[in-house]
Amino acid sequence: MLCRFTTIPDGGVLIYSGRPGDTYETSLLYFGINPDTALLFHNKRSLPQDKKIEEEEVVLFQTSSRG
Repeated sequence: MLCRFTTIPDGGVLIYSGRPGDTYETSLLYFGINPDTALLFHNKRSLPQDKKIEEEEVVLFQTSSRG
């Protein structure tokens, strides 16, 4: 399962290749992003971080630096 993350504000792209059942929180931790500093959106709707990844593309708004 692949999910493409477009990061805001820098416009970068992260590709997550995970296992079925992985959550958005799992993917954030994989990229070294503190889940407390991130908001996720798909089609302008907020996604909970504990949701299983089902969308192929999401927007990742980072409220502070990685780490």
